[in-house]
Amino acid sequence: MAQAYIVATARTAGGRRNGRLSGWHPADLAGEVLNALVQRAGIDPALIEDVILGCVGQAGEQSTNIARNAVLAAGLPESIPATTVDRQCGSSQQALHFAVQAVLSGTQDIVVAGGVESMSRVPMALAHWLPEQHGYGQYVSPGMQARYPGVVFSQFDGAEAIARKYALDKDTLDRFALDSHRKAAEATRSGAFDAEIVPVRISLEGGGSDWHRVDEGIRFDATLEGIAGVKLLTEGGRISAASASQICDGASALLVVNERGLKTLGVEPLARIEHISVLGHDPVIMLEAPIPATRRALQRAGLRIDDIDLYEVNEAFAPVPLAWLQALEADPQRLNVHGGAIALGHPLGGTGTKLLGTLLHALGRHGKRYGLQTVCEGGGLANVTIIERL
Repeated sequence: MAQAYIVATARTAGGRRNGRLSGWHPADLAGEVLNALVQRAGIDPALIEDVILGCVGQAGEQSTNIARNAVLAAGLPESIPATTVDRQCGSSQQALHFAVQAVLSGTQDIVVAGGVESMSRVPMALAHWLPEQHGYGQYVSPGMQARYPGVVFSQFDGAEAIARKYALDKDTLDRFALDSHRKAAEATRSGAFDAEIVPVRISLEGGGSDWHRVDEGIRFDATLEGIAGVKLLTEGGRISAASASQICDGASALLVVNERGLKTLGVEPLARIEHISVLGHDPVIMLEAPIPATRRALQRAGLRIDDIDLYEVNEAFAPVPLAWLQALEADPQRLNVHGGAIALGHPLGGTGTKLLGTLLHALGRHGKRYGLQTVCEGGGLANVTIIERL
């Protein structure tokens, strides 16, 4: 039976909006990660048969197939093709799934999957609100309006609806946010992220340069009082900016191969892909899809939630992983053990492979075997990936 393996991972440390990575063109930032991935794997880049990158804001500097532009910016061989994927917040996780499907089919043996998002330089939702402003219409079609009359599709409304549905009060959400910062801070201090992060040279405002190697969004001095004092996103709601993922700049990538690829490259695998799947769900509540998607993934993989040693459930908003824990009756001690997007940032198209790299390294650090990752996505979607560390 064909198998798919991960043999190398790379990511930048996250950069806050208009922060340390904001001077980087996103194609160049992704190119840095691609070069680092090749160096870490110790391979001839000409052997790479495709590069698949996720990106949500495909406008401006991220338009015109940023995956191909990243290959060219990196100085990699022109023979390497590339394409860009948009499955909203799961874009690079879907890029991974496409890479896995390619190597499992045997049509390709060595594929890079990753993603990039510069939310400083290409603001969130630019790709649809800018055309609207210039009279070129909107993404919600008459057919969608007929099916969902009067509905405004909003991830913020969806997150509030999940908090209400699962009886998650503001204090619970704030405490979860505090834990995210504390876990991320401890992981940083202990060097848990060192093997993941690609140092990136940045220019400083006062002159000179520095290496960016620490996730910029972590509040090392976070307190419950400080988090509780942040203004709510909606009047009468439960979620604030402090209990939501941080706007972030970043890029990430994985090298995916089959057994023929292992022999061609002469490398050892880090992990085996046990399962990949994606599921659609209610597009109005929108962010609840990881729950049914995980249930189906476990059933198809022949596993129980207790068989999974560590989980990465993207912290788009605190209610999402908390509702997932509640619905799956999962162990909170296994969830996002090194913090999540509330502390580390959520670079949209780059998050999926970023989280997968973190999960893989966390399994190694804690001596564990199975990891599961899921990401909620705009439109009521969720990808699930299960890996076995080797």
